[in-house]
Amino acid sequence: MAHKALDPGLYFVATPIGTASDITLRALDVLRGADVLAAEDTRRARQLMDIHGIPVAGRPMVAYHDHNGAKARPRLLQALAEGQRVAYVSDAGTPLIADPGYKLLTEAVEAEVAVHAIPGPSAVMSALSVAGLPTDRFLFEGFLPPKSQAARKTLEGLRGLEATLVFFESPKRLLKTLSLMADVLGGARRAAVCRELTKKFETVYRDSLYGLVSQFSDGPDPKGEIVVVVEGKVAGDVTVEDIDDALAKVLQNHSVRDSVTLVCDMLDAPRKLVYERAIAASSS
Repeated sequence: MAHKALDPGLYFVATPIGTASDITLRALDVLRGADVLAAEDTRRARQLMDIHGIPVAGRPMVAYHDHNGAKARPRLLQALAEGQRVAYVSDAGTPLIADPGYKLLTEAVEAEVAVHAIPGPSAVMSALSVAGLPTDRFLFEGFLPPKSQAARKTLEGLRGLEATLVFFESPKRLLKTLSLMADVLGGARRAAVCRELTKKFETVYRDSLYGLVSQFSDGPDPKGEIVVVVEGKVAGDVTVEDIDDALAKVLQNHSVRDSVTLVCDMLDAPRKLVYERAIAASSS
């Protein structure tokens, strides 16, 4: 039976990103009172409800994800048109933030259905809280494109922003992505790799991008969910392109060793990186 205090409409319910007890009391009320339950993964939604003692009790539970959204939306919109209460939950975190649901939202708004946000856990906000970087301005970019050239182009478009940048990344791509960020954004930028937030093995690595590349170069790929937070543009950012341009000028009249010293002093760049770029330039 629907909770009497719950008005008809569409409810986007934020769910825990790790610890099950992070769910809000209001979210539990909505899950108890909804006429229809929609979820990116119905098994995970059932598990969460079981933990908190909320029975499905014969209510429809509709799978709604990227691959079936076009087929599932009409059923949910029909329920909303009939004045029912529809609760949508993501796998973890806040719906629509790197999760399905946007088309459902826009079509519900077009149909003049009441839409309600049930706020709660968010990997983006959790990472910003512990990264140790400015939070007055930030941009959430989600996952970078899988192809290197497209990822580079995306980062080039973000290079001039004076806002903290937040990304999701998979463990297997982390080192490659950090290296690309160091190349394009400047390796001296401060950054944080936030792993398994709110879970038992939560870990936050804070360093420059160069430093993080070094840390993750010497071991196996990390495990778990990862959020990368990167400092926005600051005065003195040094990119690989800056180093190459400086080396191209000084190598004309100096040895590799002297050129490395000059460029390190000029740009305050890591000697190891400058040396590698100088060797590559002198042998080409």
